[in-house]
Amino acid sequence: MASSTRPRRAPASPAAQEAPRRSSSPVNLSNLAYERLEELLVCCELKPGRFLATHELQAMVGYGRTPVLQAVNRLAADTLVAVTPRHGLQITPVDLTRDRVLLRLRRDMERFVIQLATERSGASQRNQMLHLKRQLSEHRADITLEQFNLVDRRIDQLFLAAAGEPFVESTLRPLHTIFRRIGWIYHMQTQQGVDLHDTVDGHIAVIDAVAAGKADAAIAASDRLMEFVEGMFDVLEREVDPALLDCSLGGLDATFLRSPAA
Repeated sequence: MASSTRPRRAPASPAAQEAPRRSSSPVNLSNLAYERLEELLVCCELKPGRFLATHELQAMVGYGRTPVLQAVNRLAADTLVAVTPRHGLQITPVDLTRDRVLLRLRRDMERFVIQLATERSGASQRNQMLHLKRQLSEHRADITLEQFNLVDRRIDQLFLAAAGEPFVESTLRPLHTIFRRIGWIYHMQTQQGVDLHDTVDGHIAVIDAVAAGKADAAIAASDRLMEFVEGMFDVLEREVDPALLDCSLGGLDATFLRSPAA
């Protein structure tokens, strides 16, 4: 039975509340800026459809202009941000129709990566998978959405590393971000998404099969997880305020709040 309380958001640690640690490497700064912006996109702190300037992003993540611009360029290539010359940038709105199509692409790519990861993973990688499985199993009852997303990202990284095929990473990585944002909206904004049990169980099943070297079972578990994600779309289309998917639409509701003309 689903819990009556929405997934809890973990309080930010003191380290997370401080400005990001500086690094002497421009590449590291760019990567750190990208990761932080990606986190803000996933949890909709950067609202879908929002227009803003680069200096606003700099203030949010605590990095300089160059690494933030480099991170924005990567996000633009990932179709997560739209950059308009002389008009700043926009956080790409959530397009449920497009994302349904992209889920088909993700399903096929996940099958490819999962099979390779099952066949190629070494003892150390399998040990890491089993560790993540134990973490999910032990904390299944009280895991927060932020905690789950951190584990989910690590699972994705581990499977890609075990697959050993970097060609697919540039496509699959932004797809993971797109659907992590879909999952955040589903779990935080809909009644069906009030607990994380189904998504946690789905990830445990995939990890278990990959770590055991059972490629067919791993692919079947991945397909079931994609089916669960696909089921989110009907709920989102039915229950979620369109302004949560594109904040630029919020002005439409204000039309009906105005006082009638005398």
